[in-house]
Amino acid sequence: MPSNVPTNGVLRNRRAGFVLAGVALLALLILHGQSTHGQSEPQRPLLQSSGDATVRGVVHDSSNHPIAGAIVCLQTKDVKPVTVHTDAAGVYHFSAIPQGVYTLRATMTGYADAIVSSLALKATESKTIDLTLESAKVSPPQTSSPDRPEFFDEPHFTVAGVTDTTNLGGHGSDTVVRNREALAQATAALAKEPAAKLDESNAGRHHLLAETDERQGNPLEAVREYQRAAELNPSESNLFDWGSELLLHRAPEPAIEVFTNGNRIFPHSVRLLLGLSASWYALGSSDKAAERLCEASDLDSEDPNPYLFMGKIQSVEAIESDCVVERLARFARLQPQNELANYYFAVSLWKRRKSPEDAAELDQVKALLENAVHLDPKLSPAYLQLGILYSERKDFASAIAAYQRAIQVTPEMEEAHYRLARAYRQTGETSKAQTELQIYEKISKEKTDEAERERHDLRQFVYQLRDATTAPQSQAPQPQ
Repeated sequence: MPSNVPTNGVLRNRRAGFVLAGVALLALLILHGQSTHGQSEPQRPLLQSSGDATVRGVVHDSSNHPIAGAIVCLQTKDVKPVTVHTDAAGVYHFSAIPQGVYTLRATMTGYADAIVSSLALKATESKTIDLTLESAKVSPPQTSSPDRPEFFDEPHFTVAGVTDTTNLGGHGSDTVVRNREALAQATAALAKEPAAKLDESNAGRHHLLAETDERQGNPLEAVREYQRAAELNPSESNLFDWGSELLLHRAPEPAIEVFTNGNRIFPHSVRLLLGLSASWYALGSSDKAAERLCEASDLDSEDPNPYLFMGKIQSVEAIESDCVVERLARFARLQPQNELANYYFAVSLWKRRKSPEDAAELDQVKALLENAVHLDPKLSPAYLQLGILYSERKDFASAIAAYQRAIQVTPEMEEAHYRLARAYRQTGETSKAQTELQIYEKISKEKTDEAERERHDLRQFVYQLRDATTAPQSQAPQPQ
């Protein structure tokens, strides 16, 4: 097994040509959830009624300096807001606007909103409205909720761009790398707050823009909008979404910092700890990942997610952690009719065993696996593990039957084909062994190619760390 800790060079990949240059991409939210992006062409929202009214102008500060990247929102009753970003000159532009009465609002982090209410537009009218954003320091004080969490210090990282991950490779076997990517995706899937349920605050609008940018293939803009949302409102949901976006795009060190600070603010959030554990695992530290998962399972022993994350890691890598075995034993005890609880506890016992001659523990493993496939006859990983157990006992006939059952349930299970080939070789059935080995090689290549395509589509963030020497050790790993 290769080292669990990646080299520093890959983690700080700064390939030239991927640093963001020029003005930011413009994100335009429209009624049907579509958008266009451009820097020189005016935005044309697809509204339900026709019309060619236009509104444009410049957003500037109190010193008349243009503000790039400000959010300008045009909204009328019962219609979703149409939103654009200002360009490098502070210019915004709305076109093809139906006749009606609108509210025009400009927002930017660090400034008080500029609002024009009751903006009446005729069908062919064109208006130029400049908006001034006053520094938040001179805006009227706002009463904050006494339990509103304080945001942490300025992040010690900067996401500078994105790059294709196809040829970057990974640390560890392809199976381990794929498992890390799968755990990152499982973490992102824990997000619970769809945009429709968010409020209309500045933070809510930034979050909505982030989701739109991600859907439209603009992860760099998405992560920046998630960051703005978290800075304006460091809620558990905003912090989780920011961290999971970083993790999903293979930026584990920044994700660790966000999840660590989120855990400090919300110490009882299970999913923030899950995000932190998945980030440590993506970075190659299975031990730290296991520690956070054990903490998460102790926060809510009835929540299956921490146990499932433990099992996903343990099924691929042997973790020298008593806490994982203890927590998976608790999972099996609390949910004896859960097939995965039985299977993952069996795997943890199998990998912890001291010697192949430990008959008592092997009998317990066998009983757990047999119970797992009884509860779910289509649980192919449990059949595979039974085959491995039989092979170690030199019971190759039973092993072959177990591997065949695993393949019957999941024909593309590459490891089952590989181990079946070895079992056939042990029984002298060389022709069958060769056939299974060829199937294994074909499936393995197909899965590798598929993973390469997915990595290409899901671009990786290029990030830079700063002030790393002053950051707490728990937030970012030290150079190896």
